[in-house]
Amino acid sequence: MTIFDTNAKMLDRTEAAEYLGVKPLTLLQWAHKRKHIPYYKIGRLAKYKLSDLQEFVNKSKQQVTCDSANG
Repeated sequence: MTIFDTNAKMLDRTEAAEYLGVKPLTLLQWAHKRKHIPYYKIGRLAKYKLSDLQEFVNKSKQQVTCDSANG
């Protein structure tokens, strides 16, 4: 059984999209493609935990290396 953190900051789709710098429609499309951003369905609303969004951003980090011969 998962225990929900009652102190977790919850954002609606518009707020979550603003936090990530994308459009709300993008989050909806990602949900349909199962892009690994967990959300909660509360009635007809999608709610996102701020900590889940932060984790998604951290996991999306790309390491860039510079090849000294090319750059």
